[in-house]
Amino acid sequence: MSSKLKNLLIPLLAIVVFLILWEWLVWFNQWPNYKMASPSDVWPAFWQYKALFAKYSWDTLWRTVVGLGLAVVVGVFFGVVMGFSKTMRSALYPLLVGFNAIPKATLVPVIALIFVGQHDFNTVLIAFMISFFPIAVSVSIGLSTLEPEYQDILKALGASKLTIFWKIALPKTLPEFFGALKVSATLAFIGTNLMEIVEPHGRGLGHLFDSGKINADYPLMFAVLIALAVLGILLYYIVVILEKIFAGWAERPSDH
Repeated sequence: MSSKLKNLLIPLLAIVVFLILWEWLVWFNQWPNYKMASPSDVWPAFWQYKALFAKYSWDTLWRTVVGLGLAVVVGVFFGVVMGFSKTMRSALYPLLVGFNAIPKATLVPVIALIFVGQHDFNTVLIAFMISFFPIAVSVSIGLSTLEPEYQDILKALGASKLTIFWKIALPKTLPEFFGALKVSATLAFIGTNLMEIVEPHGRGLGHLFDSGKINADYPLMFAVLIALAVLGILLYYIVVILEKIFAGWAERPSDH
């Protein structure tokens, strides 16, 4: 079996096994669907509201991607600043840690009140705020641990700071960056969903989840959770593909 086919089949098999175990658990415990919906309950909800799932999934996805993209830009900027300057690292790191320690669920109503009616902006902002910290920290650590010998050799050869960053620092940081980006991609969905639920405005999967809760449509609520998981997996594998393109050299070959 080829490596690519194996990498495709193993995750699919794991998902199938998970769904079977989920179905069996609900059947074994005789749980009604208002306590725990099974996969056989979830699929009819998907099909019944397929048009809404398509529309609201797109609303959630594009705002999550925009927030994540903003997190990449800002996170890399802060990471570079802290990575190359010990003074800035000492000054900014406590602020970033303190900000990240604030539960974002408590910030959602504050943001909603400050930017009343700016639904897309609010959702993108929360997605950004919840996802930029891992990127900033990973880039900072990657750059701050750059071996000084490389810098000294390149400086002796007349290389500028920009050349050192482009030729040495940036490639060295890419594995850490993509590792953090995988985490941030899932966190961004959490931020988007939080805003869509707390600030209902008739858009996104969070709104659909809230509608299911209000109408006691529990299969619909579980279907929304599955949809969010699928979008998260999709975005994760997009990051994996980008990692293979730009940092595939850092991947260790496996014997199994």
